[in-house]
Amino acid sequence: MKCYDHRRYPKAILHVDGDSFFAQCEVAKNPHLRGLPVVTGSERGIASALTYEAKAAGVKRGMPIHEIKKICPDAVVLPSDYESYSLYALRMYSIVRRYTPEVEEYSIDECFADLTGLRRPLRMSYERMAECIKRDLVAELGITFSVGLAPSKVLAKVASKWRKPDGLSFIPLNKAHIYLSKLPVENVWGIGSQTSAFLRKHGIRTAHHLAVADPEWSERNLSKPYLEIRKELLGEVVFEVDRVLKTEYRSISKTKTFTPPSSDRSFVFSQLSKNIENACIKARRYGLAAERVYFYLKRCDFKCAGMEIKMSRATAVPQVIVSCLEEAFGKIYREGVSYRATGVVLGNLCKESVSQHDLFGYSTRVDKTRVICSHIDKLQGKYGKHTVFLGSSMQAIRFGSSKEGENVKERRKNLRFKGETERKRLGIPFLGEAS
Repeated sequence: MKCYDHRRYPKAILHVDGDSFFAQCEVAKNPHLRGLPVVTGSERGIASALTYEAKAAGVKRGMPIHEIKKICPDAVVLPSDYESYSLYALRMYSIVRRYTPEVEEYSIDECFADLTGLRRPLRMSYERMAECIKRDLVAELGITFSVGLAPSKVLAKVASKWRKPDGLSFIPLNKAHIYLSKLPVENVWGIGSQTSAFLRKHGIRTAHHLAVADPEWSERNLSKPYLEIRKELLGEVVFEVDRVLKTEYRSISKTKTFTPPSSDRSFVFSQLSKNIENACIKARRYGLAAERVYFYLKRCDFKCAGMEIKMSRATAVPQVIVSCLEEAFGKIYREGVSYRATGVVLGNLCKESVSQHDLFGYSTRVDKTRVICSHIDKLQGKYGKHTVFLGSSMQAIRFGSSKEGENVKERRKNLRFKGETERKRLGIPFLGEAS
């Protein structure tokens, strides 16, 4: 153990980033795919994730599947299996939490962890902790991760991206300037193209230039978010590792691209109905209800038409929202036009509460429906999403239940581990467990 770790790492922040996470999950589920150009997204008709072998062949995210087949005939194109990806993510968080409870689930394929103060309890240096975490992740999940250790979250992000894929980089405080002087300012986490263009006009071309920029000039010319990033580049912790799961939302959106596109009115409305159900499921999970609902239809030329509806009372009951949107849908939908996606946004979210009874009994009917929704949520928690669904969503549900999709679910149901329900299984054993 190095006694000077506290000077090199006043705070020890770890960033774990999955390499081509979705595509690698598919490889982990089926090791025969290792070394092959794997692409996910066949259900949407475009590449949503790809392995590094596919990238080397010229495949890019968002590329249509038919183009991928032309430039990379050997590509293995698979449907996305987001439920499995979320299970891999949960196991990733669980492995990191063996070392520290201070873990921020930043996204489905990355997390931050605060290792500060754990050298003595774990009897190892911070750098050794990072090595052990990476080792456990790779060994137990069969997926490579790029891991970075630094005194702040922004520096940890720099470290994890320094060597990709399968990288492990350390940026101690006394050597941060070496890394930052080689990093273009536009590659700093949180700095977009407009801000980087402004900074370059003032001679700030690298992350190091930003870190050592004149404080008075910075205060005059930079807004609060970029001043905070500057402090983080200097090793000062501004963004704490947030271990509290997000429970508040200003809005919830759900969208779905379907392939092939369709001009069938009932099918397009069914896709919208399914999106509404998915959005309401998430809203109810956090006890929220929407006062406004915005929906849109996307044509094959990627142009959208939509409308916003103000609800008579805040709700997360899909039947109510679907009923309110039926008339508005008719005003937006055009006969003969092919649509490729629908989307819905629940806005002006507020805490769901029991309403007062009205003269005509409308609130009573809605409250009864809400009770029914709570029972449906329990069923879906046990047996899977859309175990029970609206009749208006039937075409979309059946469309999504292709033979290919069913095979995905069957492959998942091989083994069950602690904390997994019958529908949430993955055949990837932890070390020490029977496979």
